[in-house]
Amino acid sequence: MATPYEPLVGDWYLTEEGALFEVIASDPDDGVVEIQYFDGAIEELDMESWYAMELKPGEAPEDWSGPFDDLEKDDFGDTEKARHPDEWSNPLDSVDWEK
Repeated sequence: MATPYEPLVGDWYLTEEGALFEVIASDPDDGVVEIQYFDGAIEELDMESWYAMELKPGEAPEDWSGPFDDLEKDDFGDTEKARHPDEWSNPLDSVDWEK
């Protein structure tokens, strides 16, 4: 059974082999769909190939590190903690509001 899904930019899908990808561009006038797999690989498909694929809707992964598989988890640092300099302050603190 071919896919009934229109290629909408930002939508995620799973292939029948289990590969997760996102639609990153779609041009119906040129008959082209661009997809990016979770590992970062980009593929351009014609509309005929798109509609021939066996797809299931997917969810955007919580782990954004897919394209960076050559890096170690320690290379990312603490991704749960906000990063800013110790002397960081709100830029609005320096505004003189009494004029």
